[in-house]
Amino acid sequence: YDAQKNTFATTFAEISVGCEACHGKGSAHVAWARDRNAGLAANPDDPSKGLAVLFDERRQAADWTPDPATGSPVEGRPLPSLRKEVETCGLCHERRSTIAEDWTPGHWLSDTQIVSGLREGLYFLDGQMRDEVYTYGTFKQSKMFAKGVTCSDCHDPHSGKLAAPADGLCLACHAGATYATPAHSHHADVAPAPGCPACHMPTRVYMVDDPRHDHGFRIPRPDLSVRFGTPNACNACHTDKSPQWAAEAIKAWGGSDRPGFQDYALAFHDAWEKAPHAEALLAKIAADPQVPAFARSSALGALAPYLSPNLLGLVRSGLADPDPMVRIGALDMLEGAPTAAIWPLAAPLLVDPVRGVRLRAVDLLAAVASARQPAADRAAFERAAREFVEAQNLNADRPDARVALGAFYARRGNAAEAEREFRTALQLVPQFAPAAIHLADLYRQMGRDADGVAVLSATIAVEPAAANLRHALGLALIRVRQSPEALVQLGEAVALDRTNETYVYAYAIALNAAGQSGEARAVLDGALARWPGSRRILSALVAISRDANDLPAALAYAERLAKLYPDDREIARFIEGVRGTVH
Repeated sequence: YDAQKNTFATTFAEISVGCEACHGKGSAHVAWARDRNAGLAANPDDPSKGLAVLFDERRQAADWTPDPATGSPVEGRPLPSLRKEVETCGLCHERRSTIAEDWTPGHWLSDTQIVSGLREGLYFLDGQMRDEVYTYGTFKQSKMFAKGVTCSDCHDPHSGKLAAPADGLCLACHAGATYATPAHSHHADVAPAPGCPACHMPTRVYMVDDPRHDHGFRIPRPDLSVRFGTPNACNACHTDKSPQWAAEAIKAWGGSDRPGFQDYALAFHDAWEKAPHAEALLAKIAADPQVPAFARSSALGALAPYLSPNLLGLVRSGLADPDPMVRIGALDMLEGAPTAAIWPLAAPLLVDPVRGVRLRAVDLLAAVASARQPAADRAAFERAAREFVEAQNLNADRPDARVALGAFYARRGNAAEAEREFRTALQLVPQFAPAAIHLADLYRQMGRDADGVAVLSATIAVEPAAANLRHALGLALIRVRQSPEALVQLGEAVALDRTNETYVYAYAIALNAAGQSGEARAVLDGALARWPGSRRILSALVAISRDANDLPAALAYAERLAKLYPDDREIARFIEGVRGTVH
């Protein structure tokens, strides 16, 4: 991509997946073969054959012979955190974005890619695939991965075929006498009986006609479907039955306590719903070494809104984790904290061996001016900063990369370069809302709110249904003292996206500031039905009710807060002060 000309010059060497796609540059392999054939090779028996990496993990692991006592395969030998084969396959079989093109097989995927973790919209809250995330993420959540299974235990990487047909693949490791029986499947009256993948690898269809198996190898959990609406294998077949029916059947077969290996649905549910117990649940997940690193990394990032001194131990352990995704998650957890305060924690990762970690660290610390950085860290910061700029320039045809670079420049105090990047993003995609929002925020910092209003208004003209643009414009209009129009835009944001608590909260606060406290309380009461554990909604209702001299209502809302946050002394003092007045 030529950023100056906004054109592409595209070439390719092979039209399909060739040897070098997995094995890396082949010149050393060719040289080794040539020298061996000529009797000149220094090491003719070199097991790597001159290739960049030796995929030898299957030989290092156990042979997966079933244990006669249980029917389950014996556990593999302890393996390093870096699983060369899985990381190599993940280059194609994972939802990710590229930050560098000097990929080497067998290295951490995070060295050249930003890997998409357990995010709302991409995965279901129990870790099942939702959007087109491919298979790397679900497999890294599986018990099979945790025990040492690799991709080629099941798939022949050269033919693309399974190592054995149908259930024969599973029964090569799981004894048929235990698992290929009606006592296990509970489907004796079904012909043909459903195979192992039907229950443990349910499919989801992508691109209309491409069914893909979830590689989490999970125990069916229709009880989670009842609570949270997640899909389950039972109702994928029994479409005429309810999840409750399926949950009762599972309970009757094996008891109610069958959480399976991936037992973090409640934590992510509460996090995504901003429930009051989310912090404790996420912290438990993040601290448990038995939880897959893929999930722990996402739990750490989700803890960012709750960061406190009590959680710094989790941050430190996460930053030292052998898996780079967990280290990135720990850095994500520091987002929003005072940059100078977190410098001692994050700065050591400016020289992390994995590039993705270095880039996240430098982006997090960008707001600290060079003159205020410890002298010992400045060279590392500058090297990582150059890598960050290079990564965004590699994706300069994408507006999101332009916005990321613009935001980095803004934090570095380079307003002119930031403005240029944001405006270029809008030239590439005029309706790209994040570019307009970032540019308007840059103008806010520069005291140019009127220019911010103009940018947001122009982008809304192209993309009128973008709730985030309406919300940002409403806030900008408040700053330029155009409150009536601001209320219109904030109200439009809520109408377009009623699932965003921030939009509802901001609209209610603006209504109250405009003297419409009754309308504000009605909006907040509606939001409270949607988010019953929201601290800021309840706090706003306490304040608005108190200011309206409706002390009974203020007390009722405060008592609800106290039940959710019993250790909050400020709430307790308010209740104590008001209760005597009301009664």
